[in-house]
Amino acid sequence: MTTSRFPLRTLLVDDEPLALSRLRRLLGRFEDTFEIVGEAVNGLEGLKAVSVLEPDIVFLDIEMPGMNGFEMLAKLPYLPMVVFATAYDDYAVRAFEENSIDYLLKPVEPERLEKTVDRIRKTQSSPAGPGPDLRHVLELLKPKRELHSISVRTGDRILLVPLAEVSYFEAEDKYVFLHTTDGQQYLTSYTISTLEEKLPDTFVRVSRSTLLNSRHIREIQKYFSGKFLVIMRDKKATQLISGSAFNDNLRALLEL
Repeated sequence: MTTSRFPLRTLLVDDEPLALSRLRRLLGRFEDTFEIVGEAVNGLEGLKAVSVLEPDIVFLDIEMPGMNGFEMLAKLPYLPMVVFATAYDDYAVRAFEENSIDYLLKPVEPERLEKTVDRIRKTQSSPAGPGPDLRHVLELLKPKRELHSISVRTGDRILLVPLAEVSYFEAEDKYVFLHTTDGQQYLTSYTISTLEEKLPDTFVRVSRSTLLNSRHIREIQKYFSGKFLVIMRDKKATQLISGSAFNDNLRALLEL
């Protein structure tokens, strides 16, 4: 429900009274840009305020008790412009930067706020185009359900293999096999891409067909054509060759 008319109807949501007061004071310097129409001290109040006040923009704290900023946004019937406020969440900041979503580190500094104001003015004055996909970022920032095991079939039985015992997954034709540290092999019902999405970050994609458990890497050697040879710490001392397109995953993991 954003508009190109100024001042923008502005809602402030923060559970810290001092932070709320500071932001209100700093935004007061930009009365031509912002009209503060309401304040809320938690996500539930913020949710109600958005529904009633229909603001153009929300300055939103992330960490709040009961319902955090992400959870609040996920429940909104529409998404106004949002400027996030965060004290320490590096992962969230990286997601915002990569998706061109503005944020302010707390405590908010006047100089940094001026950059945000300039950006908002330019955005509102330029012809409307595709804005940042905020709902996509919210999906990225949802905490992953913690997995401890993978289900596999063996005959008429379904086994649960602990992730700690998984050495690697490997795709062969249309099938994906799970290989354990003790040399066992099981057929799974997952694709490599699905496993890459669902498993914790300790599992690293090293080729189109291979996803390995980095905790069971014994050794990495340089290989032909810029690839790497990965030797696993399993019963078979399995050797896996990386795909060139996935070498950055290994470099990031091992800071090569």
